[in-house]
Amino acid sequence: MRHRGERGRRTVKRDTRPQSEKIAAATRAQIMAGLLPPGSKLPSIPRLAAEWEVSTATVQNAWQILRTEGYLESETGKGVFVRERSQFAISSVAYFDPVEREVRYEILDVGEVEAPADIAAALGEERAVLRHRLMLHGDERVELSWSYYPATFAVGTPLGERKRIRGGAPRVLDDLGYPERRFVDRVSVRPPTTEEAELLEIPAGVHVIRQFRTIYSNDEKVVEVTIVVLPGHLYEVSYSVNF
Repeated sequence: MRHRGERGRRTVKRDTRPQSEKIAAATRAQIMAGLLPPGSKLPSIPRLAAEWEVSTATVQNAWQILRTEGYLESETGKGVFVRERSQFAISSVAYFDPVEREVRYEILDVGEVEAPADIAAALGEERAVLRHRLMLHGDERVELSWSYYPATFAVGTPLGERKRIRGGAPRVLDDLGYPERRFVDRVSVRPPTTEEAELLEIPAGVHVIRQFRTIYSNDEKVVEVTIVVLPGHLYEVSYSVNF
């Protein structure tokens, strides 16, 4: 094997983010790793400013970022503390349990549409029935979803009606002769669109997790494609594989 010498080493780009974002990122990582458990009191702002060699305003800006994301809380006269919070886990096997997670959906749009190119390619047809929804956990907006179904069999079914479906889309698909057999997820991360940022009330600088799910029925027929967008500061992705 050929080893690269000094001249072959890759140049690492410097972190050019504002100092407040760097401090917030370092603190966030410590919280997520359990090094700063809930209830932990953070060092004083002057002390951290000295350690990072920045102004106290820079540290205050970092704390504001983390307050907005829900990681920190301030107690007047006492200091800044790590909040008790946990991230939602997106399982590759089982999706959300509406009962356990106490979630509810708001229907934003339903109708027959021209499918976007990536959706049309997955469905194998250009027309689709769309169900666009917003999910809430308590008062917190936690998910946007766009579910597309082939128009050839979905038009005129409960999938195209602007109301909740008893038993959900899987029941309708099963009644139509297209039981769900498996799904494939593609997960990526990107900045939110304006619509996503506003509807999900995403703090500035936070990216979203984009989940592109393709659901297959018998004979590998694609019967649903769903795009799910989740605020990155609220979620983590969990995978389990048995060997």
